[in-house]
Amino acid sequence: MTVDDITIVDSDMLKRAVGAAALGNAMEWFDFGVYSYLALVIGKVFFPNASTAAQLIASFGTFAAAFLIRPIGGIVFGRMGDRIGRQKVLAITMIMMAIGTCCIGLIPSYASIGILAPVLLLLARLLQGFSTGGEYSGAATFIAEYSTDKRRGFMGSFLEFGTIGGYLLGASLVTILTSTLSEQVMLDWGWRIPFFIAAPMGLIGFYFRLKLEETPAFQQHMAQQEALEHSKPRLGLLQMLKKYRSSILKCVGLVLLFNVSNYMLTSYMPSYLSGILGLGQLSSLLLVMVIMFVMMPLTLFWGYTTDRIGRRPVIALGAAGLILLAIPAFTLLASGNLVAVFAGLVILGVLHSCFSGTMPATLPALFVTDVRYSALAIGFNLSVSLFGGTTPLITAWLVDTTGNIMMPAYYMMGAGVIGIITVLTLRETAKKPLRGSPPTVASSKEAHNLVKKLRLRRKAQRQSEASAS
Repeated sequence: MTVDDITIVDSDMLKRAVGAAALGNAMEWFDFGVYSYLALVIGKVFFPNASTAAQLIASFGTFAAAFLIRPIGGIVFGRMGDRIGRQKVLAITMIMMAIGTCCIGLIPSYASIGILAPVLLLLARLLQGFSTGGEYSGAATFIAEYSTDKRRGFMGSFLEFGTIGGYLLGASLVTILTSTLSEQVMLDWGWRIPFFIAAPMGLIGFYFRLKLEETPAFQQHMAQQEALEHSKPRLGLLQMLKKYRSSILKCVGLVLLFNVSNYMLTSYMPSYLSGILGLGQLSSLLLVMVIMFVMMPLTLFWGYTTDRIGRRPVIALGAAGLILLAIPAFTLLASGNLVAVFAGLVILGVLHSCFSGTMPATLPALFVTDVRYSALAIGFNLSVSLFGGTTPLITAWLVDTTGNIMMPAYYMMGAGVIGIITVLTLRETAKKPLRGSPPTVASSKEAHNLVKKLRLRRKAQRQSEASAS
């Protein structure tokens, strides 16, 4: 290996890439924060004839329906991302997400157009689900391929930093509206305001993503593809699924762990605290928001830490924590005491940050460059659809059916067990190049030092082999 074989990343371009990718994910989660915090209101607007519990289940059912189409979006956008580039596809998904979110704010209520209202809500959510099918996997791939090997964990954690920031922005806006507008005004038109804000956010994100260059890893891959065009045909979808089955299954297990924790805390928790435990709605909203603020620096901390001690130990710590601490955390939540409730949320928030700080760097490293976007999109969205986005719906149904308010804790413990099993099958990827890509460094000096180090290592290996013979 020579210095010319090593990718040297421009630091300014890396910062722009991370910022643009995180902004898109922030917008996606702005919508999730808005929808989660307005779940009770949306239930009353679109399902007014149902009971309170049924309204909540119907609202989360519409929320979960969008996740059923995400694997299709993942296949479509993932294949496009591996063919025409990550940057172009991320710009497309950005504008589609903005359109879908804005459309929700335009839908008339059930009182105005009857059954057509929830149907239109479902269609808007399906558009969102289709577009977001290519969002997270593309953004994670984009940042991972731009980052240096030594700092991939830390740079990747900014993707989830943006996620939490977007959620907080949406949640904060809903909280302000809830505290300043009357309940009737919120039902009439106040709930629409956050969805309308998505349009200008989407245009800003679209502009920033159009200004980005393609990732160095993908550019190198395309150059190789041109040279090997007649001797290395692209894998078909079924061929890819067969060849990378093991990596995709590992991706599904990790994403299950990550997203059950994620949607339990961000999407279900506000309604659980207020609708099930009887805590005041405003108090519930504020408590979850405070936890989000706590999680933001923790996410960056764990990303930074994984670059030093590895991804596997941090993920294992979070998974074991869910198994051991889920019941104590939900026992604190059920106490009704605000201090105890806050302590329970802190436990869940700290455990979830173990995943949010590590997954953006861990998941892309499972796959080689030529299928990274599409394989990750399939594994990620399949897992999110089956286990992540359905978490609020299933847990709401379990609590309503069994009457046991500890069901969410058992659900999280199950996710923790699957997470531990998956971590045991992983190889450590911290400080290593992405599969199918050369080493990536921050400067020419670092590249020269790496080449020198590799030559010394090979020389020592040859001497050892000579001595053994």
